[in-house]
Amino acid sequence: MNPVNTVSVRILDKEYQVACPEEQQAELIVSARYLDKQMRAIRDSGKVIGLERIAVMAALNISHELLQASDQGGGAGAAASPDAQSVQGLQRKIDQALHQIRQLEIN
Repeated sequence: MNPVNTVSVRILDKEYQVACPEEQQAELIVSARYLDKQMRAIRDSGKVIGLERIAVMAALNISHELLQASDQGGGAGAAASPDAQSVQGLQRKIDQALHQIRQLEIN
């Protein structure tokens, strides 16, 4: 089993602690930066207000990008490729970060 470390990521000027295997930390950081960029663009558009709504819109946009990339990659064969597995791992991390955002807003 791979050791799990805690990584600090900053999204919309808030810091989050995310558990992540050491060999995936770089991917997590890149994912967090991408999510931050997407959420900032949505917030700055002024059309969506509220952290949770911004996060949901960003998740929908990223999911759409993922589905488009999957479709262009050749369908079922692409789903088993290492790249698709990496994207799925990143999607799980995004889901975890969104869950943590919701938990912080509740508290």
